[in-house]
Parts: sequence; C-alpha cells; structure tokens
Amino acid sequence: MLIPPVQRTWAPVGRTPVLRHSYRRERLSVIGGLSVSPTRQRLGLYFQIYPWNVTAVEVVQYLAELLRHLRGKVIVLLDGCSIHREAKVGEFCRHHRRLHLERFPAYAPELNPEEYVWTHTKQKVSNACVENRDQLLELTVDALCDIGQSQNLLGGCLAHAAKHGLIWND
Repeated sequence: MLIPPVQRTWAPVGRTPVLRHSYRRERLSVIGGLSVSPTRQRLGLYFQIYPWNVTAVEVVQYLAELLRHLRGKVIVLLDGCSIHREAKVGEFCRHHRRLHLERFPAYAPELNPEEYVWTHTKQKVSNACVENRDQLLELTVDALCDIGQSQNLLGGCLAHAAKHGLIWND
C-alpha cells in the first residue's frame, strides 16, 4: 500500500498532537515531449513511462519511437540533464540524419513547454490516493492522454513557455 495506516504520536502536554507515518514511495519515470507539425500546426504529446529511473538507453528508445511516428526532419529540444549528454544519445543522433538535437539554456525550465505538461499532470495525480504502482500508472496515463488530446492545453503549454521567452522559427 502506498500510504500505510497512520501511527499516532502525542506531543508533550499542552501541544498539538503530531501524526507521523512511514510509507514506501512508489514511483514512475516519464520521458516525453511536445510536437508541432510545421504544415498543419497541430500539436502532439509523445511519452513513455518506466517503473525505474530513465537512463540514456530509454532516451534512445524514446527518440527511436519519435522517428517511427514523425515524418521529415525532427528537431528535439533537450534540457541539461546528464543522460541527454551521454555518448549513446549522440551516437544515435549521428546515425539518424533527420534527427537534430538542440539544448535549452541551462537553468531555464520556464522555456521548456514540457515542464508545463508535467505541472498539469502532477496537479491531476498528486491528490489521488492510489494503493499501488498500477493505479499510479493508470492515473498518470489518463492525465497525460487528457493533455495530449487537448489542443488547447498543449497550446497553453507552448504559450506559457513563449511568454517566458521561448522563440522558435519555421
């Protein structure tokens, strides 16, 4: 169970009681990105979820899936995470000429539209009382699919990043 029964501990006389609990934290790691179609101006959300920490191997898997789903030139903007800079990722990019990697400036998450997707997802997931990782997975997938199916929400994520200075050229 994600949150076990609460153990009641009392503070000294005259003070408010303190509730303490210990729990095992179930987690998921998500890698994802927004796509902007240059011809139709349609937005998309692509993501993969793992029950472990994402490494360069998963980044390469994700990029391979993007290339499988998207046509033409694919430009991927990455943040400064160390797994994005590993040799496996660079090697994969060199073998796929239509894939181009660009970097966001350091310490500028407000320029990354994907950060707003994560914020929206966390708002939907954070107050749920899930009992196991499967329920957490289902809730996360539902939240991400809701966002991915809404052109308004995806457009809002891009607009928010643009408000903070994100500029892109055709």
